[in-house]
Amino acid sequence: MVNVQNAIRREAQMQLENKTAIVTGGNSGIGEAIVRRLAQDGANVVIDYVARPDDTADLVKDITSAGGKAVGVEADVSSLDGLRLLIDTAVREFGRLDVMVNNAGIEKRHSLLEADEETFETIISVDLKSAFFGTQLAAKQFITQGGGGVVVNVSSVHEDWPMPGNISYCVAKGGMRMLTRTAGVELGPQGVRVVNVAPGAVATPINDATMNDPEQREKLESAIPLRKVADPSAIGDAVLFVASDAGRYLTATTVFVDGGIMQGSVGL
Repeated sequence: MVNVQNAIRREAQMQLENKTAIVTGGNSGIGEAIVRRLAQDGANVVIDYVARPDDTADLVKDITSAGGKAVGVEADVSSLDGLRLLIDTAVREFGRLDVMVNNAGIEKRHSLLEADEETFETIISVDLKSAFFGTQLAAKQFITQGGGGVVVNVSSVHEDWPMPGNISYCVAKGGMRMLTRTAGVELGPQGVRVVNVAPGAVATPINDATMNDPEQREKLESAIPLRKVADPSAIGDAVLFVASDAGRYLTATTVFVDGGIMQGSVGL
């Protein structure tokens, strides 16, 4: 009986208590859901943003009012200086870094024949370059301080699933897939895990046009075996699982959070 009580007590503890996490693009959409979930489970959170500072301030206030710890940092993660600022802030404010969530991303739809160099480079810089060097710089910090660490790259079903008319985004997410697989193998012996969390369709502002069009929404949801678009909190839950000890044997792989869409859809 004593052992059972101890197990229940341990299970009730916050999974990321005394851990520090950075979430890039963390003040809206999926990023905000991740920030809220990690903070709820005890993490000190550094929230990266490039726009809407008032939203960031409100998010920090929500977390601190509930007894958590969070700080907002304006930083362009397509720049190494921006990434360094985030890591330096985490170490200065909270003493260490334990979890790096490379979530920042943009999407500008076009086909291969329509693509221009500037748009391609912008998407690759924000979606892939930031994840590449975010993984590198976080791993260096983990190794320097000791004790291992976790990188969670927020990818997409389109790391593996072609989407005609959205080619630069697919290329960026495909690159993230191989980044995670290779970095996870390289860094595993040093106690650093690297895992992709790949959402499918999620009810975020980027999908407002579809969500507000009954015909388009019905078409999308009919292609999802679970018959609904995900709430952003589902992605936050998945990131928590991967980042916590519950996901301790995951690395160099992708966790798809897609309601089965990759297996059940045709012609989207």
